[in-house]
Amino acid sequence: MRRRLINSTLAVVLVVIAVFGVSLVIVETRTISNSAQESVDSEAFRLISVVESRLLGAERITPGVLAEQVDPSRYARVEIPGRAPIEVGERPTGSVIRSVETGEQGEKVTVEESRSAVTREVGRTLLIIGAVALLAIISAVLLAVRQADRLTSPLTDLAETAERLGSGDPRPRHKRYGVTELDRVADVLDSSAERIARMLTAERRLAADASHQLRTPLTALSMRIEEISVTDDPDTVKEEANIALVQVERLTDVVERLLTNARDPRTGSAVVFDLDEVVKQQIEEWRPAYRSAGRAVVCSGKHGLEAVGTPGAVAQVLAALIENSLMHGGGTVALRTRVTGNQVVVEVTDEGPGVPADLGARIFERTISGRNSTGIGLAVARDLAEADGGRLELLQQQPPVFALFLSRVAPSRKENVRPVR
Repeated sequence: MRRRLINSTLAVVLVVIAVFGVSLVIVETRTISNSAQESVDSEAFRLISVVESRLLGAERITPGVLAEQVDPSRYARVEIPGRAPIEVGERPTGSVIRSVETGEQGEKVTVEESRSAVTREVGRTLLIIGAVALLAIISAVLLAVRQADRLTSPLTDLAETAERLGSGDPRPRHKRYGVTELDRVADVLDSSAERIARMLTAERRLAADASHQLRTPLTALSMRIEEISVTDDPDTVKEEANIALVQVERLTDVVERLLTNARDPRTGSAVVFDLDEVVKQQIEEWRPAYRSAGRAVVCSGKHGLEAVGTPGAVAQVLAALIENSLMHGGGTVALRTRVTGNQVVVEVTDEGPGVPADLGARIFERTISGRNSTGIGLAVARDLAEADGGRLELLQQQPPVFALFLSRVAPSRKENVRPVR
């Protein structure tokens, strides 16, 4: 493209020079020729006037007198009836410029000048025009190179940006070039880079969330299947199979919830559900893990509460809090339900050392963890709570008290909303 821009600019300049240069040469040649002819005519007219005035005054007409009136580079011939012709200067050969004037008494004056003088003048003019044309061509080439660099360099940058996007590097460059069209392309590429970056972030976040959220249900499911495989009691097999089916349903709900949040974190599927059922289910699910660790998990508080939310999401939030207490806390873990205003609150606390002071304000940020863990669980739990219009807070750092706030259903609305059991 760079070569094409230079060639096209040079072609335009050459065409302009050819059109105007030829016209200028023709005009200048005619002007010089006409000027030379007028000069010779003027000299012939002046010379015939001198001859006539001397004839009228009966003065002598000699070559010396006439030489004073004639340009040294020209030739003059004066013919007077009854006298010998008088010649001044050397008669030129070849092509000449001639002017002839005749007086009232029959005298005749001829002035000649070699056309070579005109040719030399035309040559000098052509040389000047050629120099100007060459200067114009050089200037045009320099300007074309500069303009080509100004256009091709941004295109090269844009191509590199597009290549970076294709290779998985979605960082926008925010570089502009002062050319409206190129800046528009740069804007589009930067917007695409930002969208790709958001998509990649969402995909990585979904992968991390799925890995974290599916770990516990899959572990519990594998434990139930192991129980089935080592027992011969049909009643035990039936009981464990039913529990496994429930856990499969919860696992399906977790996957659907993760996909829903990945598409639009604001999308919720809140319904009225029995909070006691969700709390009881979580305690039963986590009791074997706590028993193995020599610890206990208990519940207390107000019973018979109904809240608005997604049961699966609430279960995942409580699971994240209980697991967090198992990994980072100590002693007995207590779940307490209470009512405050138009909200239902589930508090999760333990007897451990609590949350360090430097992590208190950042405990719900991703990758923030008090130990060598992923730091994803509490961040995902907060997102799940907010998706249903609730919120998850750290009420107290030592001992740690996490609180899940959910909307409480007013008695007048319970008839209009189908409860989930």
